[in-house]
Amino acid sequence: MGSATHVIGSADELRAIVGEPRRAQQTKAITALDGHCQRWIAASPFVVIASADASGRMDVSPKGDPPGFVRVVDDRTVAVPDRPGNKRLDTFTNVLANPQVSMIFLVPGRAETLRVAGSAVITTEPELLASLAERGRAPALALVVTVAEVMFHCGKSMIRSQMWQPDAWPAIEGLASYAECLADQAISDETVAEMEARFGTWPLGNELY
Repeated sequence: MGSATHVIGSADELRAIVGEPRRAQQTKAITALDGHCQRWIAASPFVVIASADASGRMDVSPKGDPPGFVRVVDDRTVAVPDRPGNKRLDTFTNVLANPQVSMIFLVPGRAETLRVAGSAVITTEPELLASLAERGRAPALALVVTVAEVMFHCGKSMIRSQMWQPDAWPAIEGLASYAECLADQAISDETVAEMEARFGTWPLGNELY
């Protein structure tokens, strides 16, 4: 887009435009989950996980369940259960090639987010999986992340987006359903109605577990 003369090519060029962060922003990253972080994760029903394969190709996957579904094992370890889904296993196959992951935890009604980065392994350890059960069903797998860096992120993006203000939400009439998108973009052996029935209902029912 535009002329190559306007493409930023160095950190110095970036800083010349944006300036330097305040001291608190420069020093806010910590290496373990303190009480603030642990309480935030316990209140979070939604996390987004970024991973990459051996060639650096990125994936970002959402994970959601009742608040606290991500378990804080200790101040350097969290466990993320794998619930029934599309079976693509993008995050897991990436981790097998490149264990580095990053996560952003959201709490409804709060503008701030919590960023957690570290290295992950995939486990089938029975006791851990049992502790991650939801509605009586334990996951078959869990992602265990060893924390390397943690930081809270300010709420400006949420404030600008008005994410938690229903009266500011855009109209969604005319947006295709997930099943309709799949019918147009993928090769499927199911009809739209069959896919919509399989994907579950809103509000959530037990069929998703």
